[in-house]
Amino acid sequence: MAEAQIPHGYKQTEVGVIPEDWEVGSLSRFWTVTDCKHVTAQFVDNGFPIASIKEVQSRFVGLMNAKQTTQQFYNLLIEGGRKPGVGDLILSRNATVGEVAQVAEWHPAFAMGQDVCLLRKKSPEFSTDYLQAVFRSSIIANQLSDLMVGSTFKRANVQQIKNFTVPMPPPSEQKAISEALSDGDVLIESLEQLIAKKRQIKQGAMQELLTGKKRLPGFSGEWEVKRFGDIAQPRKERIDPRRAGAQDFCVELEHIEQGTGCLAGYTAAREGSSLKSVFQKGDVLFGKLRAYLRKYWLADRNGVCSTEIWVLVAKHSQLIPEFLFQLVKVDRFIEAASTAYGTHMPRSDWNVVKNYEVHLPSVEEQTAIAIILSDMDAEIAALEEKLAKACQLKQGMMQELLTGKTRLMENGKWRMENDLA
Repeated sequence: MAEAQIPHGYKQTEVGVIPEDWEVGSLSRFWTVTDCKHVTAQFVDNGFPIASIKEVQSRFVGLMNAKQTTQQFYNLLIEGGRKPGVGDLILSRNATVGEVAQVAEWHPAFAMGQDVCLLRKKSPEFSTDYLQAVFRSSIIANQLSDLMVGSTFKRANVQQIKNFTVPMPPPSEQKAISEALSDGDVLIESLEQLIAKKRQIKQGAMQELLTGKKRLPGFSGEWEVKRFGDIAQPRKERIDPRRAGAQDFCVELEHIEQGTGCLAGYTAAREGSSLKSVFQKGDVLFGKLRAYLRKYWLADRNGVCSTEIWVLVAKHSQLIPEFLFQLVKVDRFIEAASTAYGTHMPRSDWNVVKNYEVHLPSVEEQTAIAIILSDMDAEIAALEEKLAKACQLKQGMMQELLTGKTRLMENGKWRMENDLA
């Protein structure tokens, strides 16, 4: 089999094919790697923050909930060039190996705690954003994967980190790449914030509309207060695939997405499968195992499901399925369903849930409320789809830019917004 042709102006390296004018080598060739001080510090209520593994999970070191230590221990922890400075990176080398966060000019004085190390550029022209992107790409992920083969615990020592192979473009191109990737980060962050805001608005709307605190135009009259068990009940029909044969559409707990009300997939219940619950189109499926995970789905077809899922149905025609579906999504219902028996794998207790009080309007008002809340769900789902696409594009962008497959002109930027239109 003929070898793949290397394009003109490129070269084969340990990290793949990269531009000829890029360098490649061990991390320690370009950045110093300094381990934390192996000292158990004294913690105090008001002192100097300590950054350990949980503080390096975002773009910048997060010190809001960090433990704090005394002046004496702070001085000890920063000995030997270990005082974090602007442009440095703090890297986790245990558990969440490879997570890396930047030190910014707005950080207060802090020290490194256990299981992290400090990365410092050897040239002031090098880009911190660029190296952070490399650590978040497949370039480092693949090397970490090779390093962890056969290992029970995820852990890397300083020498292994120094030996990571990294591509290093000229400083001007490092900056251009990091700026292009930053554009993608800004877009992703703005979408995440918008989704969080929309979810908060939806929760507020549910609280007002499902309790009658806010009425829709054109509706009046008192709502009835009912026990949940008086208006809905779990469907009791079961089927044994070992006797009845395979069932083509089977929903397990893992197929229901957390908090979205969406179905992520299904499977087939084979003839050797355990007992299953039967559901019909319009039934509300609610995961009774660890109810706080918020796994619910309004069935759009007939099928079977795990017996760890309640199949909820209306007991009379005065409750429509769409309104029932909205009722099981509110915080108060989740709290009631989370009052469970069993400590290791808690399950919802129907004797608790059946006494949960709900406010029931007319069928016409139920329909109007359900439409509004469903439209809000659809808007959030569309934004989440856009976010997923943005993240996918960002990953593709990283692969293209961090290997030099796509080169950026001076001041050139990859505009993700055009791809998301």
